[in-house]
Amino acid sequence: MRVKLKQVRERLFVTQAELSERTGITEATISRIENGQHKARISTVRRLADGLGLKPEDLFDWSGTEDETVETGKAAA
Repeated sequence: MRVKLKQVRERLFVTQAELSERTGITEATISRIENGQHKARISTVRRLADGLGLKPEDLFDWSGTEDETVETGKAAA
């Protein structure tokens, strides 16, 4: 499962700079998340979703295998 931040952000006509201002997340981090160079923690996904006026689940691409997991920064049980 991956975060589809760039597609959603562009669809809403929000720049990386605007999203950075709204969330306090640096433009560099937003860019790395969008390019798949950084796995966002769930807390970061929540902040990004809030900044876009969405629910966190709206930022995920659910078209993967069922075995995929979201990295939350916590060890799996």
